[in-house]
Amino acid sequence: MDSESWACSSVEKDLDRVVTKLEQLRDNASADVGDIAMLMSDLVNALGNAEQMVTTLNSSTQVNANAPSVDDPMGDGVSMQVETEPTAPQRPTDRHMEVIRGAILKCNERVQKLSTEHRDLHGSISKIGKAIDRNFSADFTSTMRVDVLQDEENLMLLNKAIAKHYCRQGMDTVARTLIKECKMTEDQAQDVFDSEREFADIYSIWMKIQKRELTEALKWTKRYSPQLMERHSLIEFRLHRMRFMQLVSYGVESQNEAVVYARTNFKKFALRYEHEIANLMASFIYLPAGLENSPYKHFLGQEMWTELSFIFLKDACQLLGISKNSALSVVVNAGCTALPALLNIKQVMQSRQVLGMWNGCDELPIEIDLQPEFRFHSIFACPILRQQTSEDNPPKKLTCGHVISNDALHKLSNGHILKCPYCPVEQNAEEAVRIYF
Repeated sequence: MDSESWACSSVEKDLDRVVTKLEQLRDNASADVGDIAMLMSDLVNALGNAEQMVTTLNSSTQVNANAPSVDDPMGDGVSMQVETEPTAPQRPTDRHMEVIRGAILKCNERVQKLSTEHRDLHGSISKIGKAIDRNFSADFTSTMRVDVLQDEENLMLLNKAIAKHYCRQGMDTVARTLIKECKMTEDQAQDVFDSEREFADIYSIWMKIQKRELTEALKWTKRYSPQLMERHSLIEFRLHRMRFMQLVSYGVESQNEAVVYARTNFKKFALRYEHEIANLMASFIYLPAGLENSPYKHFLGQEMWTELSFIFLKDACQLLGISKNSALSVVVNAGCTALPALLNIKQVMQSRQVLGMWNGCDELPIEIDLQPEFRFHSIFACPILRQQTSEDNPPKKLTCGHVISNDALHKLSNGHILKCPYCPVEQNAEEAVRIYF
């Protein structure tokens, strides 16, 4: 286990202990609160019984004082006003007082227990922060080149990267403000907007798809339809499919419009998507009840629109040869991925007193394996010619499923006949399909 995994494991153990304590506290607190509620209920009942007894005693005393005596000969004919001392209030019985004192005492004990356990939990939570500080370095300055941004050219490159990032997001006003404050030249500022204009248009369409507006996206795919068909892209058909289902979802009054739209736009996809188009046309059966009560209800969910927008963004960027991520976001994300390895090697070099190896060259002292999305060149090497593929020599997938480079394909083919170098399948060399990694 490397140091990073060990550090994560150590912090995870402390976190598991806190979570276990929290769950125990929750269970104990629920039981204690239930007990307190029962004790309070008993206390209320005891106080109610005591009050009822006092009221009964006072009422009976007053009745006995006002009732005429049977032996009094003047009871029926004479009304006498007798002044008596007010009845002294009756105290609850000893049994009631015992119940009340017991309930209050137990409530105090339960509340004190909850307070103590809660205080102990705070101590355990604070230990997590200490464990993180102990196992992970918070000082990243050791991996920085503090002299890099002292160069005016490098600083301007950073400002251009930030400005381009804002342009890609459609935040032109923020980009212009940054350009003005960093005193960027007009040529550099024009390069910022020119280089990101294509992606800004794509980004604008991407945002509209997420808002369920397909007009601009359909116009874009119509303009680049031949290129998309050549690359076997799914986006054009999926946009038309979503627009068709959008018309169907409007109800019976839009049925004719949906039929006309399907006849107009599904013709070119009839061979490739024949079965799926037939399923789409079956959605008219559910118009009276509404699509929300049909097997087609998933077309109404936002998930489908979000997925469609990202497919459009990916295919459009690939077609135009631009990155779907800005240079700034790629640098930041790649740096965060590489940072733990850099901290580890820095610590090892310090312990062995070989910091001189970390020189000022534009390369890292170790090779860092980044994630696939940070690789911008072909990672396929032809198994026949032992060379990496490129735009001029792209990889080709044979009908049997094996992949070789385009140069190897031409060298191995005899006219139009090609025998796969890995299996005995003979095939037409022209049926090989280019693969995009």
